[in-house]
Amino acid sequence: MKNRKLSWQFSALICALMLMLSGVCGYASPAGNLVVYHAGSLTVPFKKMIEEFSAIYPDVRVMTKAGGSTAMARLISDGGEKADVMASADYKVIDNNLIPDFAEWNIRFASNQLVLCYTDKSRFASEVNKDNWYEILQRKDVRWGHSDPNLDPCGYRSLMVMQLAEKYYGVQNLYENLLDNRPQENVKAKAVQLVELLKSGELDYGWEYLSVAVQHGLKYVPLDDKINLGSYINDTFYSQAEVKVTGKKPGTWKVKKGQSVTYGVTMVKNSPNSEAAQAFLSFLLSPDNGLKILQDLGQPPFVPARVSSEEMRKLLPVPLASVVEVR
Repeated sequence: MKNRKLSWQFSALICALMLMLSGVCGYASPAGNLVVYHAGSLTVPFKKMIEEFSAIYPDVRVMTKAGGSTAMARLISDGGEKADVMASADYKVIDNNLIPDFAEWNIRFASNQLVLCYTDKSRFASEVNKDNWYEILQRKDVRWGHSDPNLDPCGYRSLMVMQLAEKYYGVQNLYENLLDNRPQENVKAKAVQLVELLKSGELDYGWEYLSVAVQHGLKYVPLDDKINLGSYINDTFYSQAEVKVTGKKPGTWKVKKGQSVTYGVTMVKNSPNSEAAQAFLSFLLSPDNGLKILQDLGQPPFVPARVSSEEMRKLLPVPLASVVEVR
């Protein structure tokens, strides 16, 4: 284990040196536009990462587009939009929508968990807790919402949490009763839209990732690990939840099964600026840079980041292959 740790630290050091010495020893310094599509829940940490990345690479102009991960991936696969990097709140969105036609590999770099967010303005804010939240969401005067499961992983994960709560608490028809008290107008295209609705008082409660709650200063109800989708050791229990979402083509459907929250990132095939994309991904996956920023902002990173197989690691650019593990 000690040798493995030293090997990882050595690889990370080499990666850091390559970042600092770009433009030396034959490495050209990246420049030009870099287009990054990402999950809405990554908005705050990516803003911080881009600030620090730009200080290292002032000739790179980073442009971002954020939204529901599924929607972002489909803009590339179906909409023909050009991007260099795509980061998803569910790594399977990359597998299902971009590989193999629009990407070759998928690096898992962070986790998260679901929480029920609220503010001091929320009805019953003084009494809501981890044992009664599902009772409060069924009260007729309580307004709550979640993001669209067809566009945003946080949306189908929110539904999964409520399905799992029915099993965990042993309350018959809990899932159906909860949804009966949530009007369709409270289903938003992306989870980050709920933040402003909570702060304005238009909603009392909304389902978000823990990192989003921390970053935006929201109060939240922490959920048991059995239902919050934040612990991979509970994947067997999570797999009991199933949500039907729209497929790649109009009129088709796909069933999503419950699994612990895992974020993924890839470089888009035929990236307009692959050099800058590789530099940004090296920064993102560095334990002293991007992964530390995630940790500091309430989102647990995977250190080191992971790929699913040795075959996939062989597809990675050399600087990235040196800082991931097969797991």
